[in-house]
Amino acid sequence: MSRLPTTFLAHKRILITGGGSGLGQRMAIGMASLGAKMIICGRHMEKLQETVAQIEAAGGKCQAFECDIRQPEMIDGLLDQIWAEAPLDVLINNAAGNFLARTETLSPRAVEAVIRVSLLGGLWMTIAAGKRWIDKGQRGVVLSVLASGVGNGRPFTVPLTISKAAMLAMTKSLAQEWGPKGIRLVGLAPGLFPTPATAARLHPDVTDPEAELAKDIPLRRAGQTDDLVDLSSFLVSDAASYISGEMISIDGASGLTGPRADRMFEWTDAQWDTLRKG
Repeated sequence: MSRLPTTFLAHKRILITGGGSGLGQRMAIGMASLGAKMIICGRHMEKLQETVAQIEAAGGKCQAFECDIRQPEMIDGLLDQIWAEAPLDVLINNAAGNFLARTETLSPRAVEAVIRVSLLGGLWMTIAAGKRWIDKGQRGVVLSVLASGVGNGRPFTVPLTISKAAMLAMTKSLAQEWGPKGIRLVGLAPGLFPTPATAARLHPDVTDPEAELAKDIPLRRAGQTDDLVDLSSFLVSDAASYISGEMISIDGASGLTGPRADRMFEWTDAQWDTLRKG
């Protein structure tokens, strides 16, 4: 349960890309509990509807739209539908793709697939929302979900890391360009917020993979949903109205200690194959 007041985001219309699963789903459910009118989009309507059902069962408000952000024309169609009802207050660029793999094994198609959703989709979505805010003389906020340690580089996730670094550059650049128009841009860099399944994939050979993950984090615990919801909600709220162009890390200080990849350098071909097939 969030530690913020239940009206903290009242009257805010917030769109989250990739809101049907993972961090996007957690933020959508949490922000709805704080009074926000949520809009989520993604490629799989079934997942989106599951999130809507959870939010509505708790008394919140949420709409779902099928949208592949790799297609700019679908982004324009989605935002036209949203603005026809009322303008957005907040865009959260959350959707991303990733392969945990040795970089030399990635095909050009695999690299392009990650960059197209993790970078280009977020860029196109930001430009489309920004254009509408500017045309109507409205204020807006863009929160982009980045990655802890992106400034140091991250092995075995190179296409995603490149994408997140570029999204940070976009955040800093547009904070300057669009600031005079009343538009804020901020980055949120989460560390590990694992599900049990994610932890098991990263540490398949131990009995307690979540405890094993925590050993790499100075605070000795992984992130919890409330940690994520409270910080992201603050950053898009009026309480953070003087924060723009910055990336805020929420990672238990793990980004300061470098990438958590030591064990992977010793993985055998068989272990990489198991990860790929899983």
